[in-house]
Amino acid sequence: MSLLETRDLTVTFGGLHANDAVSISVETGGFVGLIGPNGAGKTTFIDAITGFVPTSAGSALLDGADLLTMKPHERAQAGLSRTFQSLELFDDLSVEDNLLVAAERPRWHSFLGDLVRPSRTTGVEPQVDWALEVLGLGEHRAASPGDLSHGQRKLVGVARALTSQPKLVLLDEPAAGLDTAESQVLGSQLRSFLDHDITVFLIDHDMGLVLNVCDFIYVLDFGKIIAAGTPEEIRSHPDVVRAYLGESASALQEAGAKDARQAQ
Repeated sequence: MSLLETRDLTVTFGGLHANDAVSISVETGGFVGLIGPNGAGKTTFIDAITGFVPTSAGSALLDGADLLTMKPHERAQAGLSRTFQSLELFDDLSVEDNLLVAAERPRWHSFLGDLVRPSRTTGVEPQVDWALEVLGLGEHRAASPGDLSHGQRKLVGVARALTSQPKLVLLDEPAAGLDTAESQVLGSQLRSFLDHDITVFLIDHDMGLVLNVCDFIYVLDFGKIIAAGTPEEIRSHPDVVRAYLGESASALQEAGAKDARQAQ
C-alpha cells in the first residue's frame, strides 16, 4: 500500500481548477518530486493534502487513512508534516527554542501547570535534539536565526518540520534562494531522511536538485499531471520540455548534461 495516495484530487477557486483531478502515489521510503512552471498548482496541492485549502473532489489517503476527513492538526498527528515557502522563524528565540515551539503540543490545561510549576522541560527535547543532528545544526542550537546564513535558516525550517518525526514530510521550495553549493549540501541532507524512515515529497524550482535527489517525479502544469517517471524519463519528456519553454527548459538539459559528464 502507498504511504500517500491521491485520486482525482481537485481544488477549485471560483471557476478555476488549481488542481484538476491530480492522482499521485508515494511509496513508503520513497523520495518523490513534484515540479512544474510557476502557477502550476504545486503549493496548492500541498495545501490541499495538509488541510489548508478545501478540496472539491477526489480522495487523499495517508497510510490508508482518509486525510480529507481530518483537520490540519489531525493530519499532522497522523504522521504528515510540511514546510512553508515563508520561513517565519522567531528571531527573538534561539534555534533550539524555535524547534521546541514546533514540537510541543500544549493541551488546554498546560498553562495551569506553568502557573504552578514553571518549567522549560516539555518532554520533546529528544525529538528536537534528533532533528538538529539530522540537519547538522547542533552547533547552532543556541544561535538566533537572524545570525545564521540564509541556507542555515532554510535548514532550521526543515528541522522544525522533522521534530514530530513524521512518516511523510512535504517540502515546499526548501532550496529557494540557495546557491548551487548550498543546494547540493541540502540535497544530500534531504536524502539522509530516508535513513530515518521518513518518506519525502519535494517541490522545488531548483531543477538540478529535484532531478538529482528524487527517485520518481511528477510534473504539474495548469493544475494537471502531464508526466510522471524517473529523472531520466522526465528530462527528455516532450510535454515537460514544452511546459518549461521560456522558463526552465534549459535547466532540464543542463542537469542531464551534468549527470552525463559525472557518469563518464
